Amino acid sequence: MADQKISPMRLHGFLRKEVLQIRRDPSSLLLGIVLPVLLLFIFGYGVSLDPKDVPMALVMEDHGPEARDLATRFDLSPYIEATAAPGMADAEAWIREGRVDGIIRIRNDFSSTLAQNGRAPVQLIQSGVDANRARLIQGYTRGIVAKWIGVRRGRGEAAAAAMVTVSDRMWFNAARNSTDFLVPGLLTLIMTLIGTLLTALVIAREWERGTMEAILATPLRPVEILIGKLLPYFVLGMTGMGLCVVLGVTLFGVPLRGSVLLLITFSSLFLLACLGFGLLISAAVRVQFVAAMLSVIAGFLPAFFLSGLLFDLDSTPLAIRIISHIVPARYFVTISQTLFLAGNVWPVLLPAAGILALMASVLLGLARRKLVRRLPVP
Repeated sequence: MADQKISPMRLHGFLRKEVLQIRRDPSSLLLGIVLPVLLLFIFGYGVSLDPKDVPMALVMEDHGPEARDLATRFDLSPYIEATAAPGMADAEAWIREGRVDGIIRIRNDFSSTLAQNGRAPVQLIQSGVDANRARLIQGYTRGIVAKWIGVRRGRGEAAAAAMVTVSDRMWFNAARNSTDFLVPGLLTLIMTLIGTLLTALVIAREWERGTMEAILATPLRPVEILIGKLLPYFVLGMTGMGLCVVLGVTLFGVPLRGSVLLLITFSSLFLLACLGFGLLISAAVRVQFVAAMLSVIAGFLPAFFLSGLLFDLDSTPLAIRIISHIVPARYFVTISQTLFLAGNVWPVLLPAAGILALMASVLLGLARRKLVRRLPVP
């Protein structure tokens, strides 16, 4: 019968071998120590459910003392960053272009109505692209109005509890349906997963299975290998995206108010950026497990947390906001939600599409350069 006792000498020798293996493989140190600290830093600061400094347009049509006093309360709020708009036409243009999340309008008869009836309305118009954010803004606005009434009472002025009411209206998503907001954003996560994860494995798989040598024995040049690895997954990703769009519109009833051609074009740019990032990972590492982990940690998780789909980026520290600008998903979330809910809003779409095109070019160029360096030219 074999000896079942643990030998300290054997165990010490085996542990020493594993430690040496870890020291020789920098990817283990990267995955085990560096990335957890980096992720905790990014997501600990980046994840916030409490939007602050929400950009709002303030339209002052009444300049009476009560109206100015109420406007001051909006200026003092830490939750709302009110910008005075010259008029409703300008404010409506701002909300269409995504520069503000809503409009606070104090009508020209606010003071006179308040004096005559003892109560007057304040109009709140919001972008309903993010229904949950709109509900929070509505709560902020009502809270500011209630605080203003409390301050008036504190000064000994007559102030009924309902002297000012908030009359709200929602643009782009009148039903406040969160599905209309989530489904276009989920397209981003699905395409990130398909584009980055699948292509991150393709070249690493060839190295790991030992078939790369057979490919190198052919007359194929590195750029031809790159195109051959890229094109099938591009077609696969676009097919998956098309199916998701059809299901989103037909099964979940999400409106598609923008151009289908624009959606296809901008989706192609985003998918090329994801494929380029995946191929860059695949060209850099030869182990499938490491490539898969890197694609999830550096590709999918930033798309989930730092794209603005679920968490408000404007409320995060400046460093996190800067990092989020290098995440391609941030721009495609903006594009997909705009095309689905608002339509062809060019001031929003063109800058985001331009950045995606630049990112796709850079990532594909880096992937090609890395691959050419690692593969001998026949």
